Amino acid sequence: MSDYRGVSVEDTRAAPPQPGSRMARRLAAAAPPPKDPQRGNRGKDGGGGGGRMRVLAWVSIATTSLMVAGSLTGYVVYRDALDAINKKNVKEDIITPRPRDTGALNVLLVGSDTRAGDGNARYGQETARLADAGGKRTDTIILLHISPNRDQARLVSFPRDSMVDIPKCKNEKTKQEMPPHRSMINSAYNDGGIACTISTLETLTGIRINHFAEVDFSGFKNIVDSLGGIEICLKSGVNDKNSKLVLPPGKSLLDGEKALGYVRLRNYGDGSDIQRIKRQQIFLSKVIAKATSNDLLTDPVKLTGFIKSAAQSVTMDPDLANDPQKLLDIAASAKDLTAKGVKLTTVPWMPDPEDKNRVVWQQPAAGELFNSIVNDTELPEPEPSATAGPKVAVKPGQVRIQVLNATGVPGKAREVADQLAKEGFQVVGLGNYSAEGGAPVAATEVRYPKAAETGADHAGVLAKKLNPGPDPQAGKVRPGTTEPYVPTVAPTTTPAAAGKKGPVLQLVIGSDFKGVRVTKLSEAVEKNTINASQQRNVCV
Repeated sequence: MSDYRGVSVEDTRAAPPQPGSRMARRLAAAAPPPKDPQRGNRGKDGGGGGGRMRVLAWVSIATTSLMVAGSLTGYVVYRDALDAINKKNVKEDIITPRPRDTGALNVLLVGSDTRAGDGNARYGQETARLADAGGKRTDTIILLHISPNRDQARLVSFPRDSMVDIPKCKNEKTKQEMPPHRSMINSAYNDGGIACTISTLETLTGIRINHFAEVDFSGFKNIVDSLGGIEICLKSGVNDKNSKLVLPPGKSLLDGEKALGYVRLRNYGDGSDIQRIKRQQIFLSKVIAKATSNDLLTDPVKLTGFIKSAAQSVTMDPDLANDPQKLLDIAASAKDLTAKGVKLTTVPWMPDPEDKNRVVWQQPAAGELFNSIVNDTELPEPEPSATAGPKVAVKPGQVRIQVLNATGVPGKAREVADQLAKEGFQVVGLGNYSAEGGAPVAATEVRYPKAAETGADHAGVLAKKLNPGPDPQAGKVRPGTTEPYVPTVAPTTTPAAAGKKGPVLQLVIGSDFKGVRVTKLSEAVEKNTINASQQRNVCV
């Protein structure tokens, strides 16, 4: 596992700098560029692509969702437009071990900042106007996660200046293997393309990435225009020469050209990158809503124009591009989830201790966020027993647990105990256990006392929070060692609030254990999250 876990959330000695004000404008080369104050100050002149490029990946959410929206009104009509989707197969270029597939749908969305194409030279530096790898970078990396039963979604944005350990990758042009190294996360795309970006994120997060969609700069304006523009609301007017944007206070309908100015706008509000990110998230929540609205889906002319614009501006893996049903699944999910509220999250971050102009992921908050996605798996409801009596309603706070490490990995019991405590369970002790001869236990077990009348009910509540979730067993084991559990964080429930205590269960952590299903994310994650459904009438 990469050392992204090595940075503690406790380091809050200073307010973090706003990434993007200086650091977001540097080129994402494999080797970190030299610190150049003059170069860094370009953050306020709009010359770089960070703000504009981040929006491209957000637009790809709507783009991906609507690729086969024509299926809702007649797929044949739109088949030619769908055939125009660019395809790229990168499976053979992913050379790192891949995480397991959980049944969720995880799509990596990136925005490539090439300015190649008519009318785009004015938006960036000369190297960025080249179509080859020399002008190809991504300042936008977003993971679209849709739960296995397609009823929840989260979009996770990875700060472009995150310093991370990039694993071995193939060079995108030469196909030669590049050794692991530490650099900004967007350099993975610069050197190894989308395959290296997938490898990096899978290694850092443990999340299996099923598909990808790349959106280029040249199609952004056409996509916005094909949607008929996007309405935004400003608390105060804008007259900014750097972003070439003039807007009055209140509501404005932005066409593609003005949308570019809006998402690149920096000299507004407090001027911080964090505030700019929030404006972009609100903007793109409206893009998602409009792209999945009935006004578009039921208008063949508008829908055809949108699909053609999107198809020409998006590159996907063949498994996704050639699977209309899967694209339709994403479209239907996006439409439904827009009303319920898609969560838009930026990975919690803090200044890099080695370079305050860059960031590292804040721990343990980032790890908990990734864990919640990894362990977002469907749980089949157990078949009721013919002889079973009525089940007892049990709250996590009533479930008392002794956590036993049977993996042979030091510290595993405490790690799992802390996770369970955050989820509201009462952990009463830690210990170690091994199979006969001192061997690790292969399969995780949940055990309850044979004499406990409600033991199975309490054990069932615990089992549902585990991945994998084992069938509870009657009868406890004899630990090799035991010790009291002292929580490292304040418990989320008190014994008094939990009600009547249940029997002490044993969780025997086996080698197959994947983790606790996280539902209660840290305050750091919540502070970096907005809900799309709550942004419709927001003025910024």
